[in-house]
Amino acid sequence: MTPLPRPAGTSPPAAPPAPAAPPAETARSQGIARVALVLALSALGLWILHGFLPALAWAVVLGIALGPLYAWAERRFPPGKHNLLLPTLAVLAVALVLLAPLAVLAVQAAREAHDVLEFVRNAEKNGVPPPEFLQHLPFGAAQATAWWTANLSHAQAGSDLLHRINNGDLLGFSRNFGREIVHRAVLFGFSLVALFFLFRERRTLQAQALKACDRLFGPRGQRVARQMVASVHGTVDGLVLVGLGEGFLLGIVYYFAGVPHPVLLGALTAVAAMIPFGAAVAIGIAALLLVAAGSATGAIVVAVAGLVVTFVADHFVRPALIGGTTKLPFLWVLLGILGGVETFGLLGLFLGPAVMAALVLLWREFTEGGDRTA
Repeated sequence: MTPLPRPAGTSPPAAPPAPAAPPAETARSQGIARVALVLALSALGLWILHGFLPALAWAVVLGIALGPLYAWAERRFPPGKHNLLLPTLAVLAVALVLLAPLAVLAVQAAREAHDVLEFVRNAEKNGVPPPEFLQHLPFGAAQATAWWTANLSHAQAGSDLLHRINNGDLLGFSRNFGREIVHRAVLFGFSLVALFFLFRERRTLQAQALKACDRLFGPRGQRVARQMVASVHGTVDGLVLVGLGEGFLLGIVYYFAGVPHPVLLGALTAVAAMIPFGAAVAIGIAALLLVAAGSATGAIVVAVAGLVVTFVADHFVRPALIGGTTKLPFLWVLLGILGGVETFGLLGLFLGPAVMAALVLLWREFTEGGDRTA
């Protein structure tokens, strides 16, 4: 329908008035309500996911640690339209690397369980004979051997020792152990699923994280985020890789020195070496086993080799890898690792140095005065 022409000399109709701006009190109350809603939803989400937060944290740590390697594979083999094959292969490779050593250790432990069972049966029938190392003690050898013979070397002593073990406690321990195994397996599977999506959406998540840090904290937020990522890379290189190297080298020493079960002790040394001063415990166990077997020379060789390997690793290799990447003094790296392990368990190996790196960066920027451009 054609509108009627406006008579000459008349002014156009006035535009409708613009809505009045909300008063300052209304805008302030809306801002407070938004903040309260965000905090409430965040708290609710954390409460819902609190059982899976360690698995998510492990997935993030693995995603950060393996990010450069995955980026190289992505450049070498560009992902397809749906980007499913490369993340799947990467997750399967991670699962294989993590599970294969556990499978080897489980098989080795099952083999050793037969010897332990035979020892228990023999102890119940004939008692526990005095070990040979008692005769080589520098002092008190005769008294220690006589006490052992009088209290543990006869059949009744072995039987009494085994009957002191409460069968109900053993049953409860086995049930709890099985429950923990199932729980850890579920969390491990969830970590792998989360890692798949982190690999698949790597570029998007990285861009979103940097943008969020920039919007919330400005250029300083991006610097803190990059510093925490660098600390995870340095911690993986300085703890995991160096620990595996220590375990491999000392496992060879264990084998040639005649330490019983060198594969198991080498793996134990590798895991313990990831924690500062933890390798000394595994080396001490290996040396004591050699002393118990009557090989004092082998124990000295293991102790000296362990001292040399751990000294070089802890005083030269690790500070160069971790401190060089994070620009963090090794004292703060050490405090972050020890405090993180005490607070978060094994996950604290990576979270502790990351938090320390962020705090030291903020302190340096605060003492140097003002924000610097990114």
